[in-house]
Amino acid sequence: MKKIGILTSGGDCQGLNAAIRGVAKGLYEEFDDDVLIYGIKDGYRGLIAGEYSLMKKYEFSGILTVGGTILGTSRQPFKMMRKIEEDNVDKVAAMKESYKRMGLDCLVILGGNGTHKTANLLSEEGLNVVSLPKTIDNDLWGTDITFGFHSALDVATDVIDRLHTTATSHGRIFVVDIMGHKAGWLNLYAGMAGGADIILIPEIPYDINKIANVLEKRNNDGKKFSIIAVAEGAISVEESKMGKKEFKAHLAQRGSVSVSNIIADKLSEKINQEIRVVIPGHIQRGGSPSAYDRVLSTRFGAGAASLIKEEKYGYMMGMKNNEVVPVPLAEVAGKLKTVPIDNEVLLAARKIGISFGD
Repeated sequence: MKKIGILTSGGDCQGLNAAIRGVAKGLYEEFDDDVLIYGIKDGYRGLIAGEYSLMKKYEFSGILTVGGTILGTSRQPFKMMRKIEEDNVDKVAAMKESYKRMGLDCLVILGGNGTHKTANLLSEEGLNVVSLPKTIDNDLWGTDITFGFHSALDVATDVIDRLHTTATSHGRIFVVDIMGHKAGWLNLYAGMAGGADIILIPEIPYDINKIANVLEKRNNDGKKFSIIAVAEGAISVEESKMGKKEFKAHLAQRGSVSVSNIIADKLSEKINQEIRVVIPGHIQRGGSPSAYDRVLSTRFGAGAASLIKEEKYGYMMGMKNNEVVPVPLAEVAGKLKTVPIDNEVLLAARKIGISFGD
């Protein structure tokens, strides 16, 4: 009898339930009734606290199109995993104990960058681990695409599409805040798909004067509206020159004010046009997964089941050249996949006149 645990960790996104379903259905096909699947509540927090339950087959039905995660999730920072806090809990020891108590043959972990650091830690601690790449930011190393990205891209693109009508009607400038703290994949693709005039991503520091010049030129050319797509982690040229400590202090001083609002305020001092800021926020992560993500999540889940059948542990399922392949966790953990300045999509955007504020 195979015993498999499943948990989802970090931020929620579209496709998590589809992936859970893919894993479960794949396991039932591989092992028939000779498998028990334990659902671990609220990610690593549940694994630490020993909160889990044996799941029934019917619980994996009807969830392909459902957003969020039926298992619940939480954020447990990797940097705190080995630290004993006020509750005096040794988190790593507690997770290993829960794994042992369930009698697991493998732990399947669905998550993004921080999640994969801990997944690799558990693998190094001797647990059998297989993981799946989840994040709307598409910034996970070792895979061309992560599930959740395409669904969030559809939402973000729809937001920009809808802003075009009101921007055109009123001759306004709209600054749209798109998710993406450290990598600009989502904003790059959404900005291009939505026809944004300026796209600002973390990888390319922006010059506010150059942005103002682009907007003035558009206005002089008779284009009375503009759309600026801003990744929430976009930084100015001045900020890019700051050291780590200085930048951290700078962010603390800025508080909860978004980059988009800062950009809008600075532009209002330089140009005589009405500017509005739109922050779709967590809407980008909500709702039903796209058709693409349903297929992708299912493929990843089926791949994970195959790895478990082969007893091949310590791997993340990745997508490379449209093929689902296992990637060693050690190669994934701690690495961020950012947008290269010579990325083909980025270069195509430049060729059609989209500005990156540089």
